[in-house]
Amino acid sequence: MGKTEMMAMLLAGGQGSRLGILTKEIAKPAVMFGGKYRIIDFPLSNCINSGVYTVGVLTQYEPLILTKHIGIGTPWDLDRSNEGVTMLSPFVKGNQGEWYSGTANAIYQNIRFIDSYDPEYVLILSGDHVYKMDYSKMLDFHKEHNADATIAVMEVSYEDAKQFGIMNTDETDKIIEFEEKPLVPKSNLASMGIYIFSWAALRQALIVDHEKHEDSDFGKHIIPMFIEEEKEVFAYRFNDYWKDIGTIDAYWEANIELTHTLPEFNLYDEFWKIYTNIDHQPPQFINDTAIVEKALLSEGCEISGKVYNSVIGPRVIIEEDAMIINSIIMQDTIVKRGTVIERGIVSEKCIIGENTYIGQGENTPHETKSHIYHNGITAIGAYTNIPENVVIGKNCEVSGNTTKEHYQNGKLESGRSLIV
Repeated sequence: MGKTEMMAMLLAGGQGSRLGILTKEIAKPAVMFGGKYRIIDFPLSNCINSGVYTVGVLTQYEPLILTKHIGIGTPWDLDRSNEGVTMLSPFVKGNQGEWYSGTANAIYQNIRFIDSYDPEYVLILSGDHVYKMDYSKMLDFHKEHNADATIAVMEVSYEDAKQFGIMNTDETDKIIEFEEKPLVPKSNLASMGIYIFSWAALRQALIVDHEKHEDSDFGKHIIPMFIEEEKEVFAYRFNDYWKDIGTIDAYWEANIELTHTLPEFNLYDEFWKIYTNIDHQPPQFINDTAIVEKALLSEGCEISGKVYNSVIGPRVIIEEDAMIINSIIMQDTIVKRGTVIERGIVSEKCIIGENTYIGQGENTPHETKSHIYHNGITAIGAYTNIPENVVIGKNCEVSGNTTKEHYQNGKLESGRSLIV
């Protein structure tokens, strides 16, 4: 293979446990967003829009949907003979295999793959953030500062800074200290989990750190090592939309924001398109019984009921007299007549029976997962069937082929789980 100036390694193996039941059978980067997209579409589209044509996608947890979705990379113009996209899962070496045990460990295990392209620079990305970013501008910054590592950062409130890795810099934006989720932050420059490394420096660091830490991680080990060794590590400031949608609340909020007349994140930008792998679909069908207000409707929808302030995925059917309010309904789901869903997230390929109510009752935090479900959002996992004439409360999670027998007196109280 010819020499590549910069290639990308996209970390897409995480479970995303903070998304609750939505990631029970689907890797977080494969969760649908904005109707027809999957989360991983955003960093992949950023790569092609930035002129980065060599991408390794590192998978681990529930990789099937992700692997089928990316395929050979055709929608992103990554189906190239000497560049393109490569799916990289853990593999057997010698007589034993090894899972990816940390973000840097995953890159370490793929050193031979990276070496085959002989890059000057390696761009490390996360597969679970929603944003638009021109990585070529970040690379220019990296070169101008003769950096060993460049870390994308954005300013957050000092209160929110406690949730991030925080970069403390000098007047030139050289990073002099890194703090992981500090109780009293010294700055508000939060790491976005986007890094450019000079490959020679990173390669050596990965090998050295592997001897010390089996769970080698960029935030815990590699970046502190670079700073401690006084390498040239700089902060690249990013001032546009970027969102970590790793929680139920953040995921719901980011989707619902897309229904605003002037959303902060623009999916209709002709100069920075977001590409996805979706078959050619029939047009939407809006019946004369339908009422649709402030909604994002994907291809192939059939709407006969009422949809308010919601995001509807491809091939979703909303039957007559059904009502969807402030909710996200993912592809190939059927919501039958008379059903009401409020502040709900319904994953792929679900069937919601007639005259069922989802999101009703007291806003009681979940009995065992209050850190996930506490703001009244109820989540339905992929491939779930819900029978007719049942009531599901707020802050609930439901998954599987449920029947009436699973609902005591036809009801699942707020803050409960039903997983069959």
